Amino acid sequence: MVLLTFYGTEKSETHTTELSVYCNEEMEIMIDIWDKVFPVSHICLDKETAIKFSKELRKQIALIQDEKGI
Repeated sequence: MVLLTFYGTEKSETHTTELSVYCNEEMEIMIDIWDKVFPVSHICLDKETAIKFSKELRKQIALIQDEKGI
């Protein structure tokens, strides 16, 4: 199992929030979100839904305007 952990940004004041992504034993994509103050939240996605999510995430990333105009 590969576990990736991401942290929020200081700009948004979410730097104490973590998001972890991994494939669980049921062969689903597990996404955990937690903060030092708040309890864990999680969601499991089947492969088809995870693919749809990743496509939507890429679309949203493309909408972000780079400060350098790239």
